[in-house]
Amino acid sequence: MTQEQAINRVVEQIERDRDRLVGIVRDLVRIPTVNPKFERAEDLNREDECQQLVGSLLADANMAVSTAEAFPDRPNVVGRLDGEVGEDGNSLAINGHIDVVPSGDVDAWTTGPFEAAVRDGRIYGRGSYDMKGGLGAAIGAVRALAACGIELAGRLEIHSVVDEEAGGFGTRALLDGTPRTSAVIVAEPTQTDVMVCQPGLEWVRVTLRGLGAHAGWRYNDIYPQPHDPDRTRPGVNAAELATRFIGAVAHLERSWGQRKFHPLLPPGITTISPSVVHAGVGMGPNGLPTSVTNPATTPDVATIDFDLKYLPTETSEQVRREFEDFVHHWAMMDPWLREHPPEVQWDLYGLHFPEFNTDPEGPLVRGILRQSARHGLPGRVTGFPAVCDGAFYEGADPVIFGPCGADAHGVDEWVDIDSLIGVAKVMAVTAIEYCGVTR
Repeated sequence: MTQEQAINRVVEQIERDRDRLVGIVRDLVRIPTVNPKFERAEDLNREDECQQLVGSLLADANMAVSTAEAFPDRPNVVGRLDGEVGEDGNSLAINGHIDVVPSGDVDAWTTGPFEAAVRDGRIYGRGSYDMKGGLGAAIGAVRALAACGIELAGRLEIHSVVDEEAGGFGTRALLDGTPRTSAVIVAEPTQTDVMVCQPGLEWVRVTLRGLGAHAGWRYNDIYPQPHDPDRTRPGVNAAELATRFIGAVAHLERSWGQRKFHPLLPPGITTISPSVVHAGVGMGPNGLPTSVTNPATTPDVATIDFDLKYLPTETSEQVRREFEDFVHHWAMMDPWLREHPPEVQWDLYGLHFPEFNTDPEGPLVRGILRQSARHGLPGRVTGFPAVCDGAFYEGADPVIFGPCGADAHGVDEWVDIDSLIGVAKVMAVTAIEYCGVTR
């Protein structure tokens, strides 16, 4: 069988199995897999059941299937076709996550979030777009390869992971000690664009120390008073220090947005979002204020958790150093802060997404674009403004490519069926072209 014959056969097979592919995605959506870090309920946290389904579907495609728990009762699944040339040829992984965010106000949905209703050429449901649709397309691709009897020269793997939504810890666990592939497609929804880069992401906490006092004596803190050696010491309000610092970071954010640029990402992608703020009295063992319910006491500690992005062409080390220098120079302008400098904590909750910047002229990218055009998908080369698990595939060339849809994390999330079929075709053909065929 020539490569062109293999391509034609697998495309025809996917078209014949169109209804089955739609059924696979619907079956995945019908199993609630809400990440238990966000909402814990036995009927919603069914990742193990969903991964059993994924494993059986991959086994039916003649893949060797292995399962390993990233967390208790939260397994990753790997399907593997070793290929005929061992580790010498190209190897490809397709990554998808099964965990989803909570449904929010269920009454606001037109149909139940886990009904997987089909209307107007769309599958509706939590996770249909982000990202069981892309994972289902990958499963459909390998099942078509098996149905056509196509044997690849290079290794092909499907990585079905948990915990992407909470920081990528599922993929990180899967890759720990696992042989890497030379390339990876992350099947996140991209409107069938081919996304070749993503910013890096850091969660960083800045802690500001003040001086506690009675709020009834606030005038003593903020206005000049007669000199008295026995005067009550003026308090220093940590909440107000935090407010000033957030304002200063907003200026830094605008400065970064004006002078940092990547041609495939939106202007201003280097955001520094103040997302979680705590102020109160006393520091607890968890790094947060102990008392946060007493307005009668001037807060003596405040913490601000930032979601910080940096360019694909920068490194974490560079950006951490730049941010810490900013914090230091800001603090030097205040007498209190000079003596009580802010504390900067990186890797908050263990979260860190590295940057990646894949060559848009590489063979995997050009192949996906060529096959997308062949199958009527309006793909273009661009960048991913969020972050995904592709960054953890060190040594590979990550590419993000997936179906069309809308309302990820929102009400009435949906994925487009025609794009699912198109993405499955492109994935199958890309595996043939990139890995090669033996028969």
